[in-house]
Amino acid sequence: MLDVRNDVGLTAYLVNESRARREELAADPLAREWISEEQRGAVRDLWDEFAESVYPHDDLVVSLRGRIVLEALSQALAKRGDTVLVVCGAGFSSYPWLLPFAAAMEVDLPHMVAAKRRRAAELRSAGVLDQREVEHVAADLNDPRARDRLLDRVRQLAAGRPIAYVAEGLVFYLPPDDARAVAGLGNSAGPDSVTVVSYWPLAAVDHPILAAQRRWFRKRAVPEDATYFTTGDLSAAAGGPVVNHSPEDLQRRYLGEVVVPETELIPEHVAVAGI
Repeated sequence: MLDVRNDVGLTAYLVNESRARREELAADPLAREWISEEQRGAVRDLWDEFAESVYPHDDLVVSLRGRIVLEALSQALAKRGDTVLVVCGAGFSSYPWLLPFAAAMEVDLPHMVAAKRRRAAELRSAGVLDQREVEHVAADLNDPRARDRLLDRVRQLAAGRPIAYVAEGLVFYLPPDDARAVAGLGNSAGPDSVTVVSYWPLAAVDHPILAAQRRWFRKRAVPEDATYFTTGDLSAAAGGPVVNHSPEDLQRRYLGEVVVPETELIPEHVAVAGI
């Protein structure tokens, strides 16, 4: 039986299955390891249900998203080898183990943090993950006090070192004020930060695939309200200009052509600042 609640945490399982299906495109050889063999079949079934009800290309969108995040983080490390990684909405992402960060922190909902921490311990014991330290932090990012506590922990972890901050697959599920605050957490934590945020652009409010996703969320009692950003919003949050990557841009970058037009995809863009 798959232990998935009817909240946005279920998207972490969809994301993981998408990356496991397109491991080479996502450049994430650990993706398939995060879900145990006992649960993998149920996760595949969840993904297939989503594909039938919403759209069948989540493996493409999510893997492209992960690839550009990984590239941006690699650039941040090339710029400063002592960079500290902070990932909000970490889910089952592998970034702390794919790149040699000086220190790393993953932030998510409490039940997702418990699942990630448990599985990471199992994978370390099995020799799949190395023994590097990754701090797992449970936080409700809708709560300003929780964000303040998180900022204190990030600053302590960084100890004056630059921060590479990732908010992936997250801000569109938060109310507008909280979404803006979460998008800007890296900039708030300290100078010389690199910020990577995935988001839905304001122009996509009426996108048909997002409408289909809202209907699917409604069936599973997942909140369907969403926050949309402009690049100007993200530039203000990140404290500097952003480079924007659309799904079509990312297909050209990593596939050499547009295989599926954005009209047929969840229009998730990725903004990068500080590189």
